[in-house]
Amino acid sequence: MKIIKSIVFWVLATINIVILSIMCFALIAFIQSKLFLPNDYILWVFKYPASRLVFIYEIYFLLLFLYIANKRLTKFKIPFVDSITNSIKKNKKSFIAVFTTINIILLYIIIVNVSVVSNNKIKDYSVFSPSGREYSYKDIVSIDTGVYGNKIRLPFMHYKGEFYYIIEFNDGRKININDSVGGTNGNDDIYKIFEDLDTSFVNMGIKKTASMENFEFLSQRTDKKHSDRIKGILENVK
Repeated sequence: MKIIKSIVFWVLATINIVILSIMCFALIAFIQSKLFLPNDYILWVFKYPASRLVFIYEIYFLLLFLYIANKRLTKFKIPFVDSITNSIKKNKKSFIAVFTTINIILLYIIIVNVSVVSNNKIKDYSVFSPSGREYSYKDIVSIDTGVYGNKIRLPFMHYKGEFYYIIEFNDGRKININDSVGGTNGNDDIYKIFEDLDTSFVNMGIKKTASMENFEFLSQRTDKKHSDRIKGILENVK
């Protein structure tokens, strides 16, 4: 009976961790959209590697359920949980101050790392430029596009078969407009938008480097309609 209770607890805990993680990401995306998106935006990007920091909240949720399991399940005891809990209780005020400060900084870093593509301009927000830095399409000096070939998917790495489209501006700043895309205006097809933007950039005479290397990994995990659009982008070089 206790084993069944433990199994049920962890099944429900896993479901709740997934739900809470999705809600957390959705809330952050909602805040970003309200703070940074103009009416004429085309798409917006939650930039790497800040976008991966949301993973830390999943760790928080996991630790929370480990704490609950340690208290509620008599057969499930984790040695370090009690020692950590006792240490926190002894230094409660210091812990709260440090934890709160760290998470305010973390949330700030996550929220402000956004790039917004609009008609004829791109606005890039960052930790050191929360009001945003605006660029016109004419400020783009080069484009580097292709498919990543990393073999292992980790929280702070790109993964095998992921399409990238990196824009470099005249001040040296680079933006990958396929980094955790937050959304498009009117929920338009993101790859059709990439295709249209790429056509505009190439017609403007912007220097473009494209590689078909690792494309087979992308075609294996993406439907043909979208992989054909990406292939067209990679082959669109003058």
